[in-house]
Parts: sequence; structure tokens; C-alpha cells
Amino acid sequence: MTAPLANIIKSRGMRPSEHYDRAKLHRSLKLTLLSERSHDGEADNTADKVCTGVERWLRERPEVTSHDLRRIASKHLTRYNPGAAYIYEHHRHTI
Repeated sequence: MTAPLANIIKSRGMRPSEHYDRAKLHRSLKLTLLSERSHDGEADNTADKVCTGVERWLRERPEVTSHDLRRIASKHLTRYNPGAAYIYEHHRHTI
């Protein structure tokens, strides 16, 4: 078993922190991509690529905020689907 990549600080420290969870990030990315009308297989592959990019970034950081994680995931997602990246990064401000 490998050690967790990073500890994720949630909601400005108001909620308990949690370990990075690739499946949780993947699911979130895939749902965003599907909402932008990506095909299921394409959404799955893109989410995998973005998770891999995020994990490379996390290797050097023992602790990050959930906002940082979302920002970096969005940056990687922009390469594949700029519309989905915008929605993913600004999910709280999107109606």
C-alpha cells in the first residue's frame, strides 16, 4: 500500500481534512465533462489524464487546500476541454 499523496484541507479549515482520493476527483471531473456533452469514454479518458497531472503536482506537496486542488485540476482540464474547465473551476458561481 502506498502513502497518500497529500492531505486536503477542506472549506478553509472549517471541515475535517481528508486524504487525496483519485476516485473522488475522477468522478467530479467526469461529471463535469459529461455535463459539457462529452461522450462517456472521452470523459473517462480525459478525467484520467487530468488526475495524473494533478498527482504529479501533488507529489511535492504534503498538504493543499481543496481550492488549490480544484484550481490545478481546472488548469489541466483546460488542455482538453476549456468549457468544462471553466465550469469545474467556477462551480460555486455557476447557475
